[in-house]
Amino acid sequence: MPFVYQRTVRFQDTDAAGVVYFANTLAMCHEAYEESLIAAGVEVRQFFSRSSAIAFPIVHAEADYRHPAFCGDRHEILLTPVLTSAHGFEIRYEIYEKGDRDRLISKALTRHVCINLENRERQPLPQQMLDWLTKWH
Repeated sequence: MPFVYQRTVRFQDTDAAGVVYFANTLAMCHEAYEESLIAAGVEVRQFFSRSSAIAFPIVHAEADYRHPAFCGDRHEILLTPVLTSAHGFEIRYEIYEKGDRDRLISKALTRHVCINLENRERQPLPQQMLDWLTKWH
């Protein structure tokens, strides 16, 4: 079952026309990613720390926009992580108007790889991330 993150569109998310600025959609998705980690018991302070031996950089991102979003709109972001290899995963996001799963506002996808920060080489996903993937898939 996907992780569901509820969010209100803020003025700071919008452009001069009052519509969510396209890049901010990915920022909202990343918020949902962080919240899903917390909900799965991951200590995000350590997870995103430079003192960690590994990292999960985004190597690809894309988004499709179906309807405009405006300041004050309430959204539900559905996050579904998918294992793509021993060292990578992708996260599929669907953003709906809150309470209306028939009104898809936008879709996004990010692909991540697990790397060793010392040598920047790919390495297998740790058990903690495999558990996270299983929890929300």
